Amino acid sequence: MQIQLLSFGFKYGVPVGVNYIWDVRFLVNPYWIAELKPFTGLHAGVAEYVLEHHRSRDFLQLMEPMVLFLIKQNREADKEKCVLAVGCTGGRHRSVAVTERLREYLLARSINPTVIHRDIEKDGAVDGS
Repeated sequence: MQIQLLSFGFKYGVPVGVNYIWDVRFLVNPYWIAELKPFTGLHAGVAEYVLEHHRSRDFLQLMEPMVLFLIKQNREADKEKCVLAVGCTGGRHRSVAVTERLREYLLARSINPTVIHRDIEKDGAVDGS
């Protein structure tokens, strides 16, 4: 079964053809931090800011096993593809950081997802890697 992770910005519309969507707009937002704003969730500083907050750690503790459960259930149902989407406001910071963390989590469990950051380049973002 093909696993796809998709980050996106709600302000550009909810993606179609996805199986599951998580809204992470409740997480701390680097958009409001001047030195982080121009970068994306691929930037180490942005990812750390988002992912190391207690709210994010609590969320990931719940999300990660849920994702494994959903992948298992979709495999058992003989699905060919499972698309898991993570959205924030603009699709550049929080959703990207969470999606990349989820990619690492799955790779550590021998699951190799494809990843698409649909809106990462909108509004002049830079990856800063």
